[in-house]
Amino acid sequence: MQLSIILVSPARAENIGAAARAMKTMGFTDLRIVASQAYLEPPARWVAHGAGDILDNIRHFDTLEEALEGINFTVATTARSRAKFHYYATPEQLLPLLKEKQQWVGHSALIFGREDSGLTNDELALADVLTGIPMKADYPSLNLGQAVMVYCYQLSDLMIPTAPVLPAADGSQLNALRQRVSSLLTQLNVTDDQKMIDWLQQRLGLFEQRDTAMLHRLLHDIEKKIAE
Repeated sequence: MQLSIILVSPARAENIGAAARAMKTMGFTDLRIVASQAYLEPPARWVAHGAGDILDNIRHFDTLEEALEGINFTVATTARSRAKFHYYATPEQLLPLLKEKQQWVGHSALIFGREDSGLTNDELALADVLTGIPMKADYPSLNLGQAVMVYCYQLSDLMIPTAPVLPAADGSQLNALRQRVSSLLTQLNVTDDQKMIDWLQQRLGLFEQRDTAMLHRLLHDIEKKIAE
């Protein structure tokens, strides 16, 4: 499974350089930048210190939606309250979740938000699962470069080649499931129940391959019954 790191509107070139250095150290290679040209500034390369190839291969996108094209599973970082998004993983909990996805999801992404304000609610809504770093002290958040280092270190095991355990699967089936659920909720005229929709969309991100396949079968049966 390929894992891309996405930085949304980073303001400081130094933070981008630090993120690239953290990625290089832990074996990650694909860095994507949304709506920022700061990676072109000299301080990015000064701080990257040996990770110039990561900077050279950065892909820039105007929007997060464009950056997520071709991504099958998305994790977004946030320091916000978990009140709305109930399914939330620490970096430690994220590793086994992604290891399971590694068997059937081709391309995942880990998104980091702006240094001063993080990700918007609309951007968080694009994620399958949310994650955050628990703080021991009463301090707002880590520096962006530090946060990328924490996650790259915690998830570095994903970069160790492993033989597939499960049969090959279509990595897009999770996205297809989301669209199918959304369509069914529209057919049932329950799209005004935002609390239920938020719960359901976040829950889907935790499904394993077998769960996803079984829910596709269930939805097929429901859709067939509705069409009768």
